[in-house]
Amino acid sequence: MTPLLDRSGLVLNRRRFVAGAGSLLAAGAALNAGPAAAQLRLDITSGAPKPIPIAITDFVGETEQGRAISSVISADLKRSGLFAPIDPKAFVEQISNPDAPRFPDWRVINAQALVTGRVVRQGDGRLQVMFRLWDVFPGQQLSGQQFVAQAENWRRIAHIIADAIYERLTGEKGYFDTRIVFVDESGPKERRVKRLAIMDQDGANVSYLTRGDSLALTPRFSPTSQEITYMSYAQAEPRVYLLNIETGQREIVGNFPGMSFAPRFAPDGQRVIMSLEQGGNANIYVMDLRSKATTRLTDTPAIDTAPCYAPDGNQICFESDRGGSSQIYIMNADGSNQRRVSFGSARYSTPVWSPKGDWIAFTRQAEGRFAIGVMRPDGSGERVLTEGYHNEGPTFAPNGRVIMFFRDPGGTSGPSLYSVDISGYNEQRIPTPSYASDPAWSPLRS
Repeated sequence: MTPLLDRSGLVLNRRRFVAGAGSLLAAGAALNAGPAAAQLRLDITSGAPKPIPIAITDFVGETEQGRAISSVISADLKRSGLFAPIDPKAFVEQISNPDAPRFPDWRVINAQALVTGRVVRQGDGRLQVMFRLWDVFPGQQLSGQQFVAQAENWRRIAHIIADAIYERLTGEKGYFDTRIVFVDESGPKERRVKRLAIMDQDGANVSYLTRGDSLALTPRFSPTSQEITYMSYAQAEPRVYLLNIETGQREIVGNFPGMSFAPRFAPDGQRVIMSLEQGGNANIYVMDLRSKATTRLTDTPAIDTAPCYAPDGNQICFESDRGGSSQIYIMNADGSNQRRVSFGSARYSTPVWSPKGDWIAFTRQAEGRFAIGVMRPDGSGERVLTEGYHNEGPTFAPNGRVIMFFRDPGGTSGPSLYSVDISGYNEQRIPTPSYASDPAWSPLRS
């Protein structure tokens, strides 16, 4: 498991982070004592499921820290569009014992689920955080875990708890303990400084990965580790870098004249795929990161660009104008069986495969408007999720349910980040310190 470096300087992995000495499973089992008959579950297979009313109480113990943790959990779940946190002003019971809530007091305000918890500061300064998730109407516990971590990591604890609640009530993995890398844009439009930044998926904990002294573009996350590739124009030459965002270690993958997008990783993290322009046309190549050997996958007089692997690594989607306009194509990982899958009258670009393999997201341009949409890998089921003056750059959450993209209204303003469900509902703006573009969503943190 890839080590993490927290802000106290201690090397942690997720298991140690959340439980200390690998005791997470034992702790979870000890708390998960509710009867097996509890059946509260949100069906998210429909287009726009009705959000579950959920009561999230302030965690008792360390009052200020407990209130902050419950607030982040509530914000995560609300932002998903699948949960409707109840206003604490409506609570009848003010929880003092998180292990024994008075269920009639929660039924009367129509809470279907209830979250209680406790925060204890240990002698060494670390926080021990316990939570319980209850099915209110039968009065049964659905889940319960406890975590131990450095006090400054309280937000991560909250995100991990939100993920646990999301998974228990939807049956799918959550996506809250993740990060977004993006291009931070500041300054006047004609002299805009573009540097790489990273933040939690909710916009908190922003930090900068490059200084802005050279143009940085199109960051891409590795699916297996907390590494990114990005393209930089240092010395006016396009170079591709590999950056470990935990250690800050950076290495040059190579100099690639004619490249306009940074490579994307293969699912195994050992290869990257890219488009290189030579002689007026662009073709797709794959590079082994260890040997630096490249293999050409397409050979056409057209522009083949923006390749992205399927999650199983067996296929690649890409953008090509070989048919006269920009469309989406799919080929096998070795370059064979190239075929077109988009057939609308618009121009299609920036295809990205869902981590679940069920959808391909894209940008579609027609009549001066840019839409973010999805289609099945065979081209069926196409639908537009959001439309506007200039929408671009879709990236999937690791559970495949949410897409982030950027929107640039033009004029004197600049781009901002937005997210939308694959159902087309629940669009919302993601806060950033400055203008922001080219988001890339990380896998769940390890």
